[in-house]
Amino acid sequence: MIAVKINTKQFMKDVNNIIDYSVGFVEGFSGGRNAFLHQLGPQIKAMVEEFIDSNARVAPETLHHVYEWYRTGSPDARLYDISYTVSNLGLSFGSSFKQSQSVQEGSKQPFYDKARIMELGSTVIIKPKNSEVLKFEIDGEEIFTKQPVTVRNPGGNVRDNYRRVFDLFFKQYFKQSFLKSSGLLQYFNNPQVYKKNLSIGKRGGKNAGVKTGYRWVVNAAAATR
Repeated sequence: MIAVKINTKQFMKDVNNIIDYSVGFVEGFSGGRNAFLHQLGPQIKAMVEEFIDSNARVAPETLHHVYEWYRTGSPDARLYDISYTVSNLGLSFGSSFKQSQSVQEGSKQPFYDKARIMELGSTVIIKPKNSEVLKFEIDGEEIFTKQPVTVRNPGGNVRDNYRRVFDLFFKQYFKQSFLKSSGLLQYFNNPQVYKKNLSIGKRGGKNAGVKTGYRWVVNAAAATR
């Protein structure tokens, strides 16, 4: 007769510790999520800005309205702001427009709300302010009029172009290119750290799992650099 003696007490302790380690790993992942997103936010913000600038330099006629006059595609001439927030829903991005400080050739004042008005394709009505006569140029010819001038398409054919490029980044580039090229997909699909620290988890239980899961998700941001 062959008899095998098993230390069931130690076995069950190891099993319970591994279960607790797994539960802790998930909790640590959740706890590190916000820290990870706060690290990732500025990186993606910079990528969005460069993506828009690059598109503007390639086709300035489509995005000139979201930059100061004659400086389309220049990072320090942007008339848009990219912002992000971290919440229970994840990482969210938004955008707003800034006031132009530059003056178009032939004008004396900055175009108020330039970026927003041109992006929306809003009609602009120009009236004399300090004079009874309005003076402006069309194709080099000076025009004088006492009547208000209606500009139905300021900026040319640029309506919604900024929104389209903004959406293009998140709907196509971010999903199809960034997640793969940055290494994030591979990182999250290959949680080797869980397995490597399993022996520690067998001894340390839940606390070891929380620490491992937290570090793992927080360190994910490094995969994009």
